Amino acid sequence: MNEYLYETSFGKAYVDDSLKFMSTLTTGGVNLIMTSPPYALHFKKEYGNADQGDYIKWFMPFAAEMHRILADDGSFVLDIGGAWTPGRPTRSLYHFELLIALCKEAGFHLAQEFFWYNPAKLPSPAEWVNVRKNRVKDSVECVWWLSKSSWPKADNQKVLQEYSPDMKRLLKRGYTAKVRPSGHIITKKFIDRGGSIPGNIIICGNNDANGHYLERCKETGVKPHPARFPIQLPLFFIRFLTDPGDLVIDPFAGSNTTGEACEELERKWIAVELNSEYLDAGRYRFEPHERQNDEGAERERDQAEAVPTRGGKNRRFKKGEPLLFD
Repeated sequence: MNEYLYETSFGKAYVDDSLKFMSTLTTGGVNLIMTSPPYALHFKKEYGNADQGDYIKWFMPFAAEMHRILADDGSFVLDIGGAWTPGRPTRSLYHFELLIALCKEAGFHLAQEFFWYNPAKLPSPAEWVNVRKNRVKDSVECVWWLSKSSWPKADNQKVLQEYSPDMKRLLKRGYTAKVRPSGHIITKKFIDRGGSIPGNIIICGNNDANGHYLERCKETGVKPHPARFPIQLPLFFIRFLTDPGDLVIDPFAGSNTTGEACEELERKWIAVELNSEYLDAGRYRFEPHERQNDEGAERERDQAEAVPTRGGKNRRFKKGEPLLFD
C-alpha cells in the first residue's frame, strides 16, 4: 500500500516514481490522465528533463502504464512544449515524434490536437528572438488529447463559452434560414443554446503572481515550482472529459495544479510527484477549499437542525480509504 503525503476531501498526493506507482493501480480504473511532464529542453532544468534524443525512449514506459490504467472511454491529455535544435534557429520535432509513437506504439488514438496560447510568455530563446531578431517569440504549446478508444467520454456542452457581442445581437435580431457563401446551411434551429462551442485554442496567461499558492510560498520561504501550467488548462479538460466523482491522475504533478482543479470540480484525484518539496508546497492550493468546506459544513449543521438530511452528494475519498490498487 502506497503512503500518501497529504489528502483532501477528493484526493491524495504521493511522493513516488510515477512509473512504479502506476503499476500498482487497477487496470481501467482511471477516467482522465491530465499532465505536463518535463519537456525535452536544450538546457537542463532543476525539476529534471530528458534530452531530445532520449525523450521518446524515456517516456514510452510511462505511456504503456497510462494506457493500461485508463478506462475504455478515458482520455489522456498531454501538455508538452516544443524545443529548439541545439545551436540552430530551427525547431525540434520531438513532441511530434512522441505523438506518433504514442499512437502507433502505445495504442492511443489522437482524439484532437489543442494549442495553449500564452500571451504573457517571455521571448525565447534570447539568442534568436532578442539578439539576432530572426525569430518571433514562441507563445504556443501543444496539448495532445489522446484516448484509449475512438469514442472517449466527452461533452462540449460542459465547456460552452459566452457568445460574442455580434452573436448576441444576431440571436436577439433573428436570423433568416439560408445557405451561406461558405456552403454552410443555416436552418431555423439557429437559436440560443446557452453559449458557443469553443475552438481548440485555449488562451490564458501563466502569470498568477497574486495567486494563493505563490503568496503562501513567499510567506513561508518555499521555492515555488518553476514550470506550472495555469489552472485553466486542467479545469477545461476536466469539465470536458469527466463527470463529478470520476478519477483523475497526474503522474507528473509538480505543485499539484491538476489536483486543485479536481477539488474545485468535485472529481477524485491522485497526484504523483518525485520531488517532495514541490508536492508538499501544493498543500497551499487547498487551503481556500478547506476554509470553504469548513464554512459549508457549519451551514449544513445549522440547516440539519431544521431540515432533514438529503443524500446524493458526490462520493469523496474517506479518510484512510485505499484507492484503486491491485
